[in-house]
Amino acid sequence: MKVLAFETSCDETSVAIVDDFDVIIQLTRQQLVHSEFGGVVPEIAAREHILYIDKLTKKALNKVSLNEIEGIAFTYGPGLASSLLIGITFGKTLAQALKKPFIGINHLEGHIFSIFINNKQLKPPFLCLIVSGGHTELLIVEDFLKYKRIGQTLDDAVGEAFDKGAKMLNLPYPGGPYIDKLAKGGNKNFIKFRIPKIKHGKYNFSFSGIKTALKLYLSDKDESFINSHLSDICASYQEALIDILLNTTLKAIENFKIEKLAVVAGVSLNSRLREKFKEYIKEVYFPLPEFCTDNAGMIGVAGAYRLKKGFKSDLSITAEPNLSI
Repeated sequence: MKVLAFETSCDETSVAIVDDFDVIIQLTRQQLVHSEFGGVVPEIAAREHILYIDKLTKKALNKVSLNEIEGIAFTYGPGLASSLLIGITFGKTLAQALKKPFIGINHLEGHIFSIFINNKQLKPPFLCLIVSGGHTELLIVEDFLKYKRIGQTLDDAVGEAFDKGAKMLNLPYPGGPYIDKLAKGGNKNFIKFRIPKIKHGKYNFSFSGIKTALKLYLSDKDESFINSHLSDICASYQEALIDILLNTTLKAIENFKIEKLAVVAGVSLNSRLREKFKEYIKEVYFPLPEFCTDNAGMIGVAGAYRLKKGFKSDLSITAEPNLSI
């Protein structure tokens, strides 16, 4: 089933055309303008989506004709309300004009479906760790479209912890990729961060303590010391964040007797995370890099699956910024 999909939940404008679990074309525009503000500005993000969603759609349709499109999919939450509404309105309007079925997709479900694009052999049940700037959640994918959340962050998302740590070190936004790059040349044992013990929920996560520990460590260090040991600091901080994720995930694998794990969303791009998870977990799956960050390909494959199962949305669907899975 060929589906035209839109992803506008935050600061990436993405358009894709998929055929079931195969992505025919995906075009994504990252909004670099936010780096000067140290974070995403919702008004600017929405304006950028308006400027580029039509251009990207026209370019994608050079690959597949409009007559071949059998359905439309778009993200309806979670995310920034003003950004979500651009993709929702554009998708609904196009679907009405073409008289095609359309469906709103949960952004988090999209990330789960991203794993099937390059791992079509993977079948439920499996554990899924969602790691991004806005979410850190551990789920059991019991079946297609059936999820059980067993853990989540109690404070910051891990991607947020990366970005806030990077900001303390005067690195550009988004900071995660910069920490990853600098850490490659550093000593991960330079600082011994204490891994927190979670009192509430066996499979929950907490990153605020590590973030505070970094802030305290840097508080009495001068700029020359920080700059000369920047790679070591990045490597130590990164290792602590990854250990929090890994320790909890290993506990879930052991207790639930589910050996298959998918790690998805933006932080799954981190090279040390991939290396360490592969070292400790025999059957671990990651999406292709282009389907880790926010993208329309994952929304399209989730949409195609749901539409083929008979699901569809109506015109009343609107943005749900705080949508959960």
